[in-house]
Amino acid sequence: MPDFDVIVVGGGHAGIEAALAAARLGARVALVTFERTGIGRMSCNPAIGGVAKGQIVREIDALGGAMGQLIDATGIQFRMLNTSKGAAVISPRAQADKAEYARAAREMVESAPGITVVEGEAVRLETSRDSKFEIRDSGTAALSNLEPRISNVGISGLRLDDGRELSAPRIILTTGTFLGGLMHCGEEQTVGGRVGEKASVGLSAQLRELGFRIGRLKTGTPPRLDGDTIDWSRAEEQRGDDPPVPFSYLNERITQRQVSCFITHTNERTHDIIARNLHRSPLYSGQIQGRGPRYCPSIEDKIKRFADKTSHNIFLEPEGLSTREVYPNGISTSLPRDVQYEIIASIAGLEKARIVRYGYAVEYDFVPPTQIFATMETKLVRGLYLAGQINGTTGYEEAAAQGLMAGLNAALSLLGQEPLVLRRDQAYIGVLIDDLTTRGTDEPYRMFTSLAEYRLRLRSDNADLRLTPIAIARGFASAGRVAVFEAKRVAIEQARRELENTRHNGKSLWQWLRSPDFPWGDAAARCPKAAGLAVSSARTLETEARYAGYVELEEREIGRMRDLENIGVPAALDFERIDALRKEAREKLSRVRPANLGQASRIPGIGPGDLSVLRIYLASQ
Repeated sequence: MPDFDVIVVGGGHAGIEAALAAARLGARVALVTFERTGIGRMSCNPAIGGVAKGQIVREIDALGGAMGQLIDATGIQFRMLNTSKGAAVISPRAQADKAEYARAAREMVESAPGITVVEGEAVRLETSRDSKFEIRDSGTAALSNLEPRISNVGISGLRLDDGRELSAPRIILTTGTFLGGLMHCGEEQTVGGRVGEKASVGLSAQLRELGFRIGRLKTGTPPRLDGDTIDWSRAEEQRGDDPPVPFSYLNERITQRQVSCFITHTNERTHDIIARNLHRSPLYSGQIQGRGPRYCPSIEDKIKRFADKTSHNIFLEPEGLSTREVYPNGISTSLPRDVQYEIIASIAGLEKARIVRYGYAVEYDFVPPTQIFATMETKLVRGLYLAGQINGTTGYEEAAAQGLMAGLNAALSLLGQEPLVLRRDQAYIGVLIDDLTTRGTDEPYRMFTSLAEYRLRLRSDNADLRLTPIAIARGFASAGRVAVFEAKRVAIEQARRELENTRHNGKSLWQWLRSPDFPWGDAAARCPKAAGLAVSSARTLETEARYAGYVELEEREIGRMRDLENIGVPAALDFERIDALRKEAREKLSRVRPANLGQASRIPGIGPGDLSVLRIYLASQ
């Protein structure tokens, strides 16, 4: 009997969700991490959520994940973003007390039944070959989420740096920036994935040996400042929402003390300092080879790419209630220490600010994600799953979502149950994973609302209504979550029926509510039986009424896409034998190996003609 059912390598946001999810389904889990005190540590900004990212956190929570509960317990400023721009893009965000967040995450993992924390470095994956293995299809297009197997190499365990061996039939790698991590500060280079911590150096070479393509990416972090040395009077105060709105559907209110953030700006002097020293930046000297995040660039990149701008915002974000350390969001840099000192001293309010830790960039290895299935399992090694930055993403939220799905699917596969793959019309998590596995990425991937075709359905207010029924049906929703969800669902349904049955000037109140000139307050005043609905539920009901026409249009488009997704593509199909396909199409289809025509249609470079050829070929078989 193996030592464990599932081994999770890495204790970051992806690893936490993966371990907890697998354990909730009854798996015996080992969480392997360099040190247990690093579990849940926030490597970069002390915040959770944001545009589209907030929706992901709500979805993680709706599926029973931990991130929403952790930030609710440790958040020190909550803000709802884009409230003036429409329901589709409204997104929650919260500053965290980063020390408390890590403590709460570690406590949650260590106290979870079925999880054993193992301190050590993973240096080698143990694999085995099954000579009797045969490629098998899912058997039916209607079950196209059942990913086909295309390899006879399977995972069997893990070896640690001290010689210990752990056996398990499922392993999830959530290595973050530690896989071949190399930190840069000016000309200085330090092996590691986070300041003060070492890197994982053995796994990359083995992944190459196993046939995986490996790429190189880069991310960075700004210097940290001593808040007692900042002149706060010269910065603009940014207050949080009052009252703060929780992330988790299990929580009704936030009880801990809240604080303000502040905004200052770079200026022409700042930009001149950076421009004069660009040749000393590892980004421009050729020292860094990895590609950085497009939408979260370093301050060097900002000055270079937006040379016409004379100022950039800097958000001064407190890192906790028990520390004076401040995170200056917006000036991520790998410039030398003396230049960082000049940069900080040139900014209003920071002239005398003391740097307590200098900024740096980190390069790391990743596995281009077209090499995994939508279940997060790799195509080359059965039982091996990848989640988080190893798949080319950036951000705590994207990592946690992948970890959750990897953990669930690893455990479901052991139980012999159908895997869970969310569609693009079901969740931002579905959009994220489909983008990664179908289109791939050659730069750090970040989620935006614009990447979702059906964002009116994928709102932050209705994630539980969309996804908690799945968690209940699949058996990983707690009894408490079921009770909370059912009470909300029943209350909303009853309120809607009352609105539909109450007439006002010839129309039902539900019909009136579809007009922007007839807000919820007017409907509630005329329908006492609906007036008692909770504020959050009332907003959801009002939004559903207001955008009903647009959602109906989305539903028709979703129906057309489902028709394509119901046409499965056999796992063993040799695309090279389909002569009518263009050479480029054959190459791309062979690399991605789509599970169905819907996924094939989203592969970059696959056009309508290619789909027609493939559809005709499949119909003839």
